[in-house]
Amino acid sequence: MAHDALSISTIKQQLHSLGVQPGQTLQVHTAFSKVGPVEDGPAGLIEALQAALGNLGTLVMPSMTDDDDSPFDIQATPCPGMGVTADTVWRLPDVLRSDSPHAFAASGPLAGRITASHPLALPHGPDSPVGRVHALEGQVLLLGVGHESNTAVHLGEYLARVRYRRRKYVTVLQDGLPCRLEYDEIDHCCEKFNLLDSWLSEEKLQRGSVVGHSEARLAAAQAVVKVVVEQLTTDETAFLHPRGTDPECDEAWANMEM
Repeated sequence: MAHDALSISTIKQQLHSLGVQPGQTLQVHTAFSKVGPVEDGPAGLIEALQAALGNLGTLVMPSMTDDDDSPFDIQATPCPGMGVTADTVWRLPDVLRSDSPHAFAASGPLAGRITASHPLALPHGPDSPVGRVHALEGQVLLLGVGHESNTAVHLGEYLARVRYRRRKYVTVLQDGLPCRLEYDEIDHCCEKFNLLDSWLSEEKLQRGSVVGHSEARLAAAQAVVKVVVEQLTTDETAFLHPRGTDPECDEAWANMEM
């Protein structure tokens, strides 16, 4: 069923009704194909998000590379795997992007602080854009996606000191030449991050509504991380599928048991 394009002002009103407030730091993960159509397309959705946050608010979106075999170029490397909205925002004027294969983009007064350098081998730890949003008491907004896309959950895994890892690599420039850097990252298929829906709802820590033409979820980053740490302290492997179900989870299991 085709939908009419919603105006930027309508999206802004929907965001405010959900609980987005001026002056917030807001980390957004979105699938425009679910949210749209919106006036002016992905740029219009970004404009609505910035308008809802106002001049004192800071918008943060993932901007990491899909190409681990090429050095990351802050000015040119696209991020289509993060969705068309994320791949639009970093190209806009007055938007900063962190200089890392695990990049995030941000606009607003705290953008420089959030997009400062962060460790390649710990992309979602405390000293990362995700960790800084958490420290700044920011919010996480999911538009047309579930918690499987919520990078704040990885921060919770790190703070819970989970043992599972997957072997990863990125390509960086060293002395002007491409160099492959291997590291172990807390990762798996992430499908079971959607357990957060019930966990957060049980504690009334998540708000849900419709933004655009899709379901939206809003929660404090600190609430997400708190609940993740609590759950993983009880069951370290709560986010892993049983062995033999998913190859990414199998790799995480194998590395944990080494």
